[in-house]
Amino acid sequence: MSKNFELLYQTGKAQEMLQVDAQPESSPLAPSEQTLSTPALEIEGMAREELSKLVHRLFLMPGTEGPRHVVFAGTESGTGCSWTCAHAAEILASQVRDSVCIVDCNLTTPSLHRQFGVENHFGLADALTGAGPVRQYARQLSRQNLWFVSCGAIDAGSGPLLASDRMRGRITELRSEFDYVLMDVAPMNVCNHTMMLGSMMDGVVLVIKANASRRDASREAVQQLRSANVRVLGAVLNQRTFPIPERLYKRL
Repeated sequence: MSKNFELLYQTGKAQEMLQVDAQPESSPLAPSEQTLSTPALEIEGMAREELSKLVHRLFLMPGTEGPRHVVFAGTESGTGCSWTCAHAAEILASQVRDSVCIVDCNLTTPSLHRQFGVENHFGLADALTGAGPVRQYARQLSRQNLWFVSCGAIDAGSGPLLASDRMRGRITELRSEFDYVLMDVAPMNVCNHTMMLGSMMDGVVLVIKANASRRDASREAVQQLRSANVRVLGAVLNQRTFPIPERLYKRL
């Protein structure tokens, strides 16, 4: 990856965040306000610690105005992008009063509904073909300020909808209705939805799998995004099983 990225490491299922360009300021959530309406996602130990660092660096660093509407995209299948996006949204909602909405834009292999243990119905695809405000397609999750728009009813012709004016309109609605919007999209080696949606949002966070994602492919993904004038906010190196020695940090 670029030398502009600083690598943070951890073990097991924990995630790694490469340096983020900019971060917004947000009000912390008081413990008394963290009322659960349904069970929260299970995450603890090192994984929660590292994801909390990711959320803080990406969204909650004080003193700067940064991204609130972010696309999470894997460089290829199997990187754990949906897992990362779902848990980042859960942790973000636990730390702010603001509303957080996570949207499943993976029209090829949707899986966010399984992360949250809910059904995939009446979601984004329906919002792109149907009427009514976008909030009626969202459902409340584990916290009062955490919402989810599932993929919804898809067919072979659903993909082009993500590049439509209708999608731009729905994103405008999402920005208006919710303070933070996190989108999970299909892997970059499957389709170009990351470029399409990244250009409509504040930027993209790439999710890369340790010992699986090829360095050249990751570099190419970054180049493709930048060539399309899509802001690359950083990257998550997922499932690293050993720490990187301190002496190697400056070489990355």
